[in-house]
Amino acid sequence: MGDNKNTGHVGDDKENVRIVPSSHPDKVRMLVLETADLHPEFKKEYDGFGNILGEVFKQAGEEHDPKLGIETVIRYIVEDKGGKVPTADDIGDDIHAILITGSMYDAHEDVEWIHKLMALIKDLWVKRPDIRFSGICFGHQILCRTLGSKVEKEPNGEWEVSHTAINLTEVGRKIFNLPENKNKIHLHQMHQDYVVAAPEPTEENKDLLPPGTKVHVWGKSEHTGVQGCYINKRLFTSQGHMELNEDLVKSGLEKRVEAGAMEEDKADAAAERAHWVHDGQLVAKAVLRFFHGDDDKVE
Repeated sequence: MGDNKNTGHVGDDKENVRIVPSSHPDKVRMLVLETADLHPEFKKEYDGFGNILGEVFKQAGEEHDPKLGIETVIRYIVEDKGGKVPTADDIGDDIHAILITGSMYDAHEDVEWIHKLMALIKDLWVKRPDIRFSGICFGHQILCRTLGSKVEKEPNGEWEVSHTAINLTEVGRKIFNLPENKNKIHLHQMHQDYVVAAPEPTEENKDLLPPGTKVHVWGKSEHTGVQGCYINKRLFTSQGHMELNEDLVKSGLEKRVEAGAMEEDKADAAAERAHWVHDGQLVAKAVLRFFHGDDDKVE
């Protein structure tokens, strides 16, 4: 995951555009909207979260049977820190999927770049029905907020961090291609905020979710009732992180302790689980199938 020799840079550096290329003949082109900065100690090895995700999906595609190709275009969009939220006109016809990363920002904040991001999602959702959307943590929350959900901080201030069990719904088992007796997966988590309830069609959001649109919750945990949402051919989100490894989890915990947002003893307990095996590749394969349209039979 640390080998970025094949990572190219295109366009104006001010637009923070990077590419993780693919030579696969049957590939989708995913735009990652990067909403977080890596800690400087990881910057040289990984470059950014978009690159990490690009490599995770690339590996998932190579391990998939049959193999599935993906090319990743990355835009850093935190305007408070030099990024730029693109407009719908900036998104070329060659983009088949959009993924929004996790972030240190809260998805319920009233920040200018977050409102620009929500406006972009709405614009593309209506004008580009060919694009499929995904999001991780903050990305999951901001997509659900845009579609009408409420995002809040956990009432008691409790964190959900590190290796966590997620109980699957029937739709969850289907999208992950799991047998009926397999009803649980594990992912790393790093959040307090949560989606209160999955978005649903209303009079207010009928331009985004027409009447009859089925919005599925694919999993839940003890802390979070909406671990991910799924809309056939349009949306596949995850509160948990498919891309985090032990070092990144521990770094995230340390940053939150340093910021005074988390108690040290809770961070230490979570760090002890950071090396546990998780199902990130299973989730990446499922999202990749979604991008390729191979899960269109799932309802």
